[in-house]
Amino acid sequence: MMKSVVASAEQRWVGLLLAGAIVAAWLTVHIICIFFWNLEPRTAPAVLAIILLQAWLSTGLFIIAHDAMHGALAPGRPRVNRWMGTLCLALYAALSYRQLAPSHARHHRHAGTADDPDFHAAEPTRAGPWFLAFFRSYYTHGQILRITLVAIVYMLLRASLSNIVMFWAMPALLALWQLFFFGTYLPHRHEAAGFADHHRARSTQLSPMMSLITCFHFGGYHHEHHLSPATPWWALPRLTRR
Repeated sequence: MMKSVVASAEQRWVGLLLAGAIVAAWLTVHIICIFFWNLEPRTAPAVLAIILLQAWLSTGLFIIAHDAMHGALAPGRPRVNRWMGTLCLALYAALSYRQLAPSHARHHRHAGTADDPDFHAAEPTRAGPWFLAFFRSYYTHGQILRITLVAIVYMLLRASLSNIVMFWAMPALLALWQLFFFGTYLPHRHEAAGFADHHRARSTQLSPMMSLITCFHFGGYHHEHHLSPATPWWALPRLTRR
């Protein structure tokens, strides 16, 4: 495994500043839209734009937590990584950092094999069955219970169920699809050309901007991530250049 291409101090402060900006943006959209937005037919275009924006920010929350799992968010600060990872997964969809961290470690140890929890060995080329397996592996009964409890609290605070579904559930599901399709399926699916090495991962041919928009560089630079898990998402293009 390669070391991070970023100095620890720079990686820590830049990573935390970007993480803070993404969390703040997500919370701002979340609170305003769930508690203060009036859903009306004339606002449909704005609602669609907000859902897409919040889906992208939700993808960002997961990627922050992902960096935290590798210690790449704040190098040398395990408590900060754990705290930020826990916060981001809770905001995104009430997911458990404690459960996902060891699962992701198995993904890196056994990428693209039957022992990889993110891989669908029975259908290594078909997106549909693979996505269903991916969905089941991330969404648990405990997580559904936590989401239900939060939704009840929101409704007690006068939020409507339709706003909760539109501005939290839908962005979370779209983000899951983004994370799966661009960050898992395209990099790890089996193709005739095979893989470059034992990481069984490839980088998709996307421009840096499209790589950022689709999955915070975890599609466009996925092989680079497996080569250097200590490099944070925002520095993966730098790793490629080096």
